[in-house]
Formats: sequence, C-alpha cells, structure tokens
Amino acid sequence: MTLFDNMTTVALYTTLTVIILIWYGAAANPFKIGGLFVKENLFNRKYNLHFVALILILICNKYELRIENHMKNTYDFASFFQSIEGNFVANLQHTFESAWLTPILAFIYVVVFQALLIASVGIYTYRSPNKKMFYATCYAIMLNYAIAIPFFLFFPVSEVWYHDPNVRFLMLDVFPDFEHQYRALSGLNNCFPSLHTSISVTLAILAVRSGIKRWAWFCSICAVVIIFSIFYLGIHWLIDMCGGLALATFASTMGMRLSRIKWSQRERRGTIVPQSAPVSYLREDAK
Repeated sequence: MTLFDNMTTVALYTTLTVIILIWYGAAANPFKIGGLFVKENLFNRKYNLHFVALILILICNKYELRIENHMKNTYDFASFFQSIEGNFVANLQHTFESAWLTPILAFIYVVVFQALLIASVGIYTYRSPNKKMFYATCYAIMLNYAIAIPFFLFFPVSEVWYHDPNVRFLMLDVFPDFEHQYRALSGLNNCFPSLHTSISVTLAILAVRSGIKRWAWFCSICAVVIIFSIFYLGIHWLIDMCGGLALATFASTMGMRLSRIKWSQRERRGTIVPQSAPVSYLREDAK
C-alpha cells in the first residue's frame, strides 16, 4: 500500500492534520488562529523574534547535513550500540509487523510528528496567557536541535535497518521513494539522540504544563506511539530513545524557565531581566 507518493502528498496531509489538531486542541476556528498568528508576527516584536529564531534553528539542522557530507567521519557507533542492546529492535519489529499497522505508524512518524509542533505553536498563540507557552515551545525546540546537532556531526550512528540485516525499513512499504524525497531532511547516521523521541516528548511535557487537558492527553499518547514507531519502522536504537528522553526532559524544563524571562521596555537594546512569574501563571504551571 503506497501512502505517500512524494513530498507534495506529505505537505497536503500535514496541512490537513494541522488544521484538525488546532481545532481540537484550541477548541476554536483554526483559520481565526492562523490570522492571529500572522497578526502577532507583524505587530509583536518579541513574538516575531522567537518565531524567526525557531525557523533559523530548523534551517541549521538542514545545513548540518551539508556540513556532514564534507566531513570525513569513518567510524559508525551503530556496532557499539548493538553490542549493548542486542536485537531489541529486530525482535520488536518481527513481533508486531503487520500490513495494517505499517501505514498507520508511518503516517504518525512522518505527518503527525511535524503537525504536533506546528499545531502547538498555533494553540499556544491562542490559548496561552501572555504567550508564555509559545515562548517555552520555541526555547525547548531550539534547545533540542542545538544540543542534537553536534552529536549528529561528531557522533555518527547509522539507522538500525542500515546496519542490521535482520531489520527491514518498513517505511519503504508505504513511501517507496522515501530515500530520495525525505532523506534530505534526515541524515542516515543522525540517530543519537532520537529527535522524534525528544521533540514529541518535549511537546507532551509542555502540553501537560499548559493546563490544556485535551491537548495534554493527545500529545502524551502521540509521544508514546511515535516512540513505538521509531522501533517498529526499523529506524532508531533503544539507546537513541533514551538519549531523546533525557534531552526532552532538559529542553522542556529549560524552555519553561526561559519563558519566564521578561524583555524590559526600558532595556530594548537587548538586555533582559528576570521577572517573578505572576500567581496565575504559577497556578497554570502547577497543573
């Protein structure tokens, strides 16, 4: 069963999924929220700078792949990882592999994963007091990439299917041209830490902290399914997941702390001053 023909199909599915998720998570018209997002970027300097910084770190991840192509790393830590965890991924894949499950998990891995991030930006733009959860999300995602990129450059770990002949890359069953269409977004040896794990868990933790219960439940369930999919599809090692969990915990914690920093009007030249979180926000964090 071919689920994705090309990246245009992925983009279409992602757009529709984002609209549905924003409607569900914010309980509001997603197009109204889209208008608010545009308005904030045009008239809210702080909001715009955070969003631009988020986009720039995503671009840096793309350029990391170009830099990596010019490096002469010859060592692959995949053998070391397998010597520790054995055939965990192969055993899991052989146990659960089925024709109906593969397209579901592939859709969640490719589409829902990125839709969660985009929808979170929209939901927190609309629902978060003073946009603090939006800022927390920006900081947390930037930290995820800033910490992961050096590992990708200097600690190469190949995907499980590429290293272990007992593991199949099940993504090809539903996205036959994945290696040509999607691979440019994700290096073959950029396994540790698992960004699918770290970002999905980061979004789940932030959703819980936001106090939006329906979004918290949804993000938490998606994080669990995404973690299962990275093994099922034959992509990540168990150690990759552990690294992703540690990164998510750190990034989400720091993201919440950094979101409490106030940009003083008196010090617009770039200086920032800490501000005690208002009582209402402290109550929101405690949820």
